[in-house]
Amino acid sequence: MTTDLHFLNFAYGSNMSSGRLRARTPSATALGCARLIGHRLAWHKVGRDGSGKCDIVESADAGDSVWGVVYRIDLAEQPLLDQAEGLGRGYDYKALDLTVGGQILRAGAYVATEVDAALQPFDWYLALVVDGADEHGLPNDYRSNLRRIHARADPDPQRCEINRVHLRREWL
Repeated sequence: MTTDLHFLNFAYGSNMSSGRLRARTPSATALGCARLIGHRLAWHKVGRDGSGKCDIVESADAGDSVWGVVYRIDLAEQPLLDQAEGLGRGYDYKALDLTVGGQILRAGAYVATEVDAALQPFDWYLALVVDGADEHGLPNDYRSNLRRIHARADPDPQRCEINRVHLRREWL
């Protein structure tokens, strides 16, 4: 999970967007797409803003998988990402074995500890997830499934504007 003065992070939600992740950890360098087998993507992590955020959940169906991006990040920036993700306040950090180009790679990922199945993501959050998936060329069927997720408008227009700045193109 850590190598020299770097760590490997599996981004599967809004942090797939390079702009979003580099705003949090400027050294973040995408190493490539990765697949977490035996898991599914959920949108039930309780966000500090009252919306649903992404989570990875183990699945009984071995055919389920979550796609994302592995980033190499300077170890000195890990506290910045921990703070942004809410480590210890909604997310834990877990080491996972991922499939990258047919090889197994170990990387860390944030996994939700506080969930509510009734939550929905805000539209800008979903746009960041889809934008990151498009940016890195995740499989077309996976991206199509992301686009079918129901999102709701953020009642705070200022928060929406702050987060939209990381989109590579206009979605909202």
